[in-house]
Amino acid sequence: MKRFANKTVLVTGGNSGIGLASAVQFAREGARVVITGRDQATLDSAKELIGGATIAIRNDQGDVQSGPALAALLRQHGLRLDAVFLNAGIGKFAPFDQVDEALWDATFNVNVKGPYFTLQALAPLFNPGAAIVLNGSVNAHIGMPSTSVYAASKAALISMARTLSAELLPSGVRVNVVSPGPVTTPIYERLGMPAAQLDEMKTAIVSQVPLKRFGTPDEVAGAVLFLASPEAAFIVGTELVVDGGMIGL
Repeated sequence: MKRFANKTVLVTGGNSGIGLASAVQFAREGARVVITGRDQATLDSAKELIGGATIAIRNDQGDVQSGPALAALLRQHGLRLDAVFLNAGIGKFAPFDQVDEALWDATFNVNVKGPYFTLQALAPLFNPGAAIVLNGSVNAHIGMPSTSVYAASKAALISMARTLSAELLPSGVRVNVVSPGPVTTPIYERLGMPAAQLDEMKTAIVSQVPLKRFGTPDEVAGAVLFLASPEAAFIVGTELVVDGGMIGL
């Protein structure tokens, strides 16, 4: 299938995990892909993996000026956007009594403030019929210890999808959310836990998933492409949960 032939798609955080898997699938279906990320080395390797006419841009979503800077670069390339997957985000976890202002600010700057002002800057570049997909999380729906700040940021993102749907729909732009459950991505290795403790945590998480396994980035990417595709043209302001039944059963 070439659902995205002659389309331009932006994937933030497209240099690893779910973002990279989504960028690869968009490219396979004919899209010209633009990816962003903070690390130049992984951007370069991701660009080579995705192939085609991929454009890789170093961009930090946690900096509110990154949105206008990204929009300016896209204009320089003469690009308008048919789909955007705002995937970039961070996960910082701590018990409630150990959360400090720095953790709160870092999480909300990247996961909420960044996407909001990035979309604001990109809005003039959306083609009619464009689709926006935000990356939420099942953590917004469950009371998992040590995730209060992360979960709140993802709940804010889900709410944002609904309100921005109402504001952008007159321009012909749809907004939806994909909310993954536990997925095998580099985020776990970045937690800084000892290997034994990390394995124990993963085992505990798997015990809560009816399918008894972690999801894969490709499985979430498939949901992202669906929400961005013409098949989802009648889906607006909706959250598609991809969690192996974690919150539904």
